[in-house]
Amino acid sequence: MSQPLVIIVSGGSRGLGRSLVERLLGQGHCVATFSRTQTEFIEQLMAESDLEKRFHYEAFNAADVVSLRSFVQAVHGKFGRLDALINNVAIAHDGLLAMTSETDIQQMLDVNLRATFVLAKESSRLMLVQGAGCIIQISSVVAQVGYRGLSVYSATKAGLEGLTRSLARELGSRGIRVNAVAPGFLETDMSEGLSDSQREQIIRRTPLGRIGDASDIGPCIDFLLSPGADFITGQVITVDGGASV
Repeated sequence: MSQPLVIIVSGGSRGLGRSLVERLLGQGHCVATFSRTQTEFIEQLMAESDLEKRFHYEAFNAADVVSLRSFVQAVHGKFGRLDALINNVAIAHDGLLAMTSETDIQQMLDVNLRATFVLAKESSRLMLVQGAGCIIQISSVVAQVGYRGLSVYSATKAGLEGLTRSLARELGSRGIRVNAVAPGFLETDMSEGLSDSQREQIIRRTPLGRIGDASDIGPCIDFLLSPGADFITGQVITVDGGASV
């Protein structure tokens, strides 16, 4: 690696976000993240003196637009540039649409969509000045195939994929690539609510015969961040063990 990248990973305190933060820091990159609450994982990173110059963290609600804007500016102020944004932050409320509260619907829209828009907007402004950058949206296979009880979550992820395609056209001429990665069901906090029968069903319809792990997504992220992906933009890459085939 010729030069470490400065990368924002939204929602990096647990699950897939945590896995990506660990991976990217381990590769020598400078990483900034935020979450609603500070977890033990974040506390450990902040306590490591050798990471002081390469790691930035703030605690706030992703629905807070003012904090999102301030965070991006703080990252740029600390590191002097922003090379990549990984829009990972998301929440899911499981339940039939007819029984889903307006509060839960609004929360998913605010975190899964609006926060993504704001982070992409603020980050792309910096990248436009630089004349280069990379934005990676973390979507989900349910945006493509649907899943009972995840209608609103699926819709927010489908919206994120639409943003990916349009933003790629807006920013491509300025050297900024925008792509999405759509994981299948992963062994993370968000999948803990799956029943045994749901797990068995997912495994049965997955050609590779297992539920994914957060570490399965890392290599795809590495590629999209690398010079090897310099001619790839506006794409959605599905990483689900073949379940959506």
